[in-house]
Amino acid sequence: MTFKDEFADLEPRAAKPTPKDLTALGVAELQDYIAGLEAEIARARAAISAKEAQKSAAEAFFKKP
Repeated sequence: MTFKDEFADLEPRAAKPTPKDLTALGVAELQDYIAGLEAEIARARAAISAKEAQKSAAEAFFKKP
């Protein structure tokens, strides 16, 4: 089994979403939309922090004395 074969069944990355049309939204709806986006940003930042911590731990484990 080759490297390419191992990953052949993985899902392709989704395309970037198109920007939402904001013209029809009212102020309250826009505020809710922003709150949802901020929550998603916080979730992404938490995932980045977790991955950086894993990377640091792996680097420390394999660090040459």
